[in-house]
Amino acid sequence: MRILVTGASGLLGLNLCFHLADNHTVFGALHSQELFKPPFKTFISDLNNNRSLESLIKKTRPDLFINCAAMANMDSCESQPEEAYRVNAEMPGALAALSKKKGIQFIHISTDAVFDGKMGDYTEEDNPHPLSVYAKTKLEGEQIVTAEYPEAIIARVNFFGFSLGGKRSLAEFFLNNLKANSLVNGFVDVMFCPLYVTDLVDTLMRMIDKTLKGLYHVVSPDSLSKYAFGIKIAEKFGFDKNLIQPKSVTEGGLLAARSPKLTLKIDKLKAAEIYPPGQTECMENFHRHYLEHLPEKIKAFSG
Repeated sequence: MRILVTGASGLLGLNLCFHLADNHTVFGALHSQELFKPPFKTFISDLNNNRSLESLIKKTRPDLFINCAAMANMDSCESQPEEAYRVNAEMPGALAALSKKKGIQFIHISTDAVFDGKMGDYTEEDNPHPLSVYAKTKLEGEQIVTAEYPEAIIARVNFFGFSLGGKRSLAEFFLNNLKANSLVNGFVDVMFCPLYVTDLVDTLMRMIDKTLKGLYHVVSPDSLSKYAFGIKIAEKFGFDKNLIQPKSVTEGGLLAARSPKLTLKIDKLKAAEIYPPGQTECMENFHRHYLEHLPEKIKAFSG
C-alpha cells in the first residue's frame, strides 16, 4: 500500500511512517523541518496551498492519506486561535475534500479533548463540549472532514511514545525527569486512556483492513490518572516512584483548561472486532522499544 502521512516530523506522524516503512511505500509530508535519512521519502509541502497539495498527491499517488498534522500545543492555541483554526479545522477539510475527489482512503486524527471531562466514559454518540481553543478547533476539524468526506475515518486518540526532540509526550516527560532523579508532578484528578503510539498505528491499520468509516474512539480500554501513569513508568523502568508528587491539575499553572475525566468507550471499535491493548501491554511495548534504542533511532532523524 502507498501511504501519505502529513505531520511526519510529529510524534505520531514520525512513528507511523517509521513503523510502516518496512511493509508499505510510505511518504511523509513535512511543514518545514527536514528529516535526516529517514527510511521513507519525504516532501516539504504547504498543505494550505491547493497547488502544492495537488502536486504532492500527484507525486505520491497514495492509496491511503493519514492526516497527523495539527497545532497541538494547547497553550499556543490559546494565544493564536486563528492559526489554530486554520491548521486544525480548515486544512483537514481541504485534505479530506481532495482525498474524496481522488478516491483516496482518508484518516483524520482528532483528540479525546473534544469532551469537557465532567462525565467520562464517552461514546461516539455523546455530544462534545470542548473547553480549550485546541479542543474547539479539533472538533471543528472533525465536522468539516465529515462534511467533505463522510466515508473518511475520524479517530479520536490519546497516545504516548518517543519523539524527534525527546520532549513531546507525557511519557517522555516522566522518563526524562525520573532518569535525572528530578521531582515531578503527577495529576491525580486527570483521567485518560492513552495508547502507546505503535499500538495506535497497528489499530489504525486494522481499521483500514476492515474498511471502517466514520467516527471512532481509538484509545486503550483501560483508564488511569496521569499520576498513576507516571508511577507505571517508574515501576517498569526501575526509577524512584517517590519522585512523582501527587498534585491537582489546578496547581499546574496551565493556560488552557484541561478536561478532568477523558475516559472514552471503545465499544464501537470492539464491535468491529478490533481490540486495542490495555495499559500493561502498552507499557511493556514502550519499555521494550526503549531497550531496543528506539529513542536514539528517532532522534537521529533530526540530523
